[in-house]
Amino acid sequence: MSTKLNFKSGAFRKYLLNTSWMVFEKVFRLLTTFIVGIILVRYLGPDQFGNYSYSLSVSSLFGALASLGLDRLAVRELVNTPEKKSGIMGTVFLLRLTGAAAALLAAVIASFLFQDKDYIKIFIALIAFGFFFQSFNVIDFFFQSRVESKKSVIPLSVSLFGSAILKIIFVLFKFPLIWFVISVALESFFLCIGLILIYRQSGFSVKEWTFDKSIAGMMLRDSWPLILSGVAVSIYMKTGQIMINKMLTAEDVGYYSAAVRICEAWYFIPMSITTSLFPAIINARKISNEFYLNRLQKLYDLLSLSAILIAVPVTIFAGDIINILYGAKFAEAAPVLSIYIWGGIFVSLGVASGQYLIAENLTKIAFVRTLIGGAINVLLNLFLIPLLGITGAAISTVTAYTFAVMTIGVSRKTKGQTKMLFYSLLAPTVFSFAFMHLKKYFTSIYSGDSNK
Repeated sequence: MSTKLNFKSGAFRKYLLNTSWMVFEKVFRLLTTFIVGIILVRYLGPDQFGNYSYSLSVSSLFGALASLGLDRLAVRELVNTPEKKSGIMGTVFLLRLTGAAAALLAAVIASFLFQDKDYIKIFIALIAFGFFFQSFNVIDFFFQSRVESKKSVIPLSVSLFGSAILKIIFVLFKFPLIWFVISVALESFFLCIGLILIYRQSGFSVKEWTFDKSIAGMMLRDSWPLILSGVAVSIYMKTGQIMINKMLTAEDVGYYSAAVRICEAWYFIPMSITTSLFPAIINARKISNEFYLNRLQKLYDLLSLSAILIAVPVTIFAGDIINILYGAKFAEAAPVLSIYIWGGIFVSLGVASGQYLIAENLTKIAFVRTLIGGAINVLLNLFLIPLLGITGAAISTVTAYTFAVMTIGVSRKTKGQTKMLFYSLLAPTVFSFAFMHLKKYFTSIYSGDSNK
């Protein structure tokens, strides 16, 4: 069987169009969030922006608990058993509502255990309350499974734009910090309303959703490693900001968060591509293992190369980037930016290899590798933050990303994946292509065929 991509096929065009809509939404999100983020950072300053980012980080720790690890599982089941749509969507929705309640309670308890100031506790609770509205994201999963992301793009973009306009208004009228926190929850509310409306316009109704105990049991059996894995991911992605707040100052959190925002701004690229191709990856597995692994390797190669091409120039011009975007008062964020940007390579590979673990139902391995990453991050932060400050936190996080992704081969079933990931770091497909053309070029020179 030929594993080459057929660019003229209907299937390729279908997935390309779907990916294009997702990329459009993510680019719009990137630009909007980036521009508004710069305005917000400049307005709030290092100290208040540090408090804002810290509140987001604590709330985000429990985001995995709110989703219950059901996002990709829901897409998987909707692809495999579309005839059970009503039961799957209703079950996922009710499970996520339960998870949202648990996440809100956990976030509030954590704020008390961390001995945060009263206004920080309020911030954390307000942000976590938005988890309830995110339960309606099951509608987005439905459109993903049908490769119809265009229908989700509208409410996603409108909710983002509405939240952005609110933030700009708050800045213009010099609103206090709490209003910017409220806008985070409001974005989830706007999205919830938008998804319901677009779902109804597509001829469906949420009233058709039903709860199925057997589906709930099956999903929870498959999702518990993903829940723990998601918590571990949150720990090694957000623990730096939380530990900086406790070991240094809110101002230091502001510097660190400003750099992290730039680094994470482009993560939509690997997420959009892998989310859009998730159904294709599952279908490739049904055709043949060779076709499946070949498609997966190409995905690894593409994501790895794109991350490297972004990391190199950002590292070189980190100081200039920070100065242009945030101003001289955020100069301390530059070293963090030059280091943290390299974590994008392993974030990309982690997203892609996570699809493999879902397709193979190896969710326990996903938990193990992220647990390793989380533990490494916490331990390194305890040692490096007192020694190197916020730069130490950046080193800790990148190291944690690396170990979390590359330890996918902890099982005999996944040893081959480690080899594939290392292979992707060499970007063999692209480099082979470039070498082939360079060889032809120099051959033409020495043979006298070139006019140069």
